[in-house]
Amino acid sequence: MAAHTPLNVAAAQVAAVPGDVAANLRKHLDVIEAARSAQAAVLLFPELSLTGHGGGAAALEIALRADSGIVKTLASAAGPMCTTFGLVEEAAGVQFYNAAVTVRDGAVIHVHRKVNLATYGRLEDGRHFAAGRRVGTFTCAGPWTASSLICADTWNPALVHLAALQAATLLLVPVSSAREAVADTFDNPAGWEINTAFHALTYGMPLVMANRVGSEGDLTFWGGSRVLDAHGRVVAKAGTAETLLTARLDYDDVRTARYRLPTVRDANLRLVRAEIDRIARAQARTVD
Repeated sequence: MAAHTPLNVAAAQVAAVPGDVAANLRKHLDVIEAARSAQAAVLLFPELSLTGHGGGAAALEIALRADSGIVKTLASAAGPMCTTFGLVEEAAGVQFYNAAVTVRDGAVIHVHRKVNLATYGRLEDGRHFAAGRRVGTFTCAGPWTASSLICADTWNPALVHLAALQAATLLLVPVSSAREAVADTFDNPAGWEINTAFHALTYGMPLVMANRVGSEGDLTFWGGSRVLDAHGRVVAKAGTAETLLTARLDYDDVRTARYRLPTVRDANLRLVRAEIDRIARAQARTVD
């Protein structure tokens, strides 16, 4: 068995200036340079990192196409480093999406559009964005295959399952999580502890989560960005200040974890498809 070189990953825990894409772009470029100096092969920014948490309300003014000059600038700056950042994307048919764009070697290699739009508590994704319609993967570095899921996407376990079934060995989770977002009685930081550990452990899938910091209006963003290994253990975790969090991940840990706990191997896609069809037929009969 050939030994695998550890993967250096980085999470950019930053604050964003609401609606000021130019200012946020400058910060992105500075962080990219710092991550390059840290020899990161993968860099993850928070959800909507180029626009701020409430970017959807200003979609007409700040939305970017995936082939825009700003995206090309970031793709060029990233070089060989697989870099994922967040923006309001304007796509075909003038549809606006909460998107995570991944670039490398001067080009866009993947775009994930948030599927599970958070429209509850103080969250208003559904008012501003169209929902994404697929979960994909992309070659990241060496033997690693990555998938990016945005914030509330990971609170729908079916979406993580779809990523794992497409051979993802690294999950990138850009987040814009505020303490007050869901309800005063809902502990967001504690919830993310459970959520990230569950997915990493269940699927033997290392996970990088990047949350933002600072505040917008009455929302306080708590940071807590982290990196988990394939056994669900936290190997690096940030506090509440802006920081570039770095860690190393071992592909051989993925091999060991998936051999010992074969969740991906034992996933029964045929059963899931049959059950979904059965449930859909039952619901259709109820409606009729």
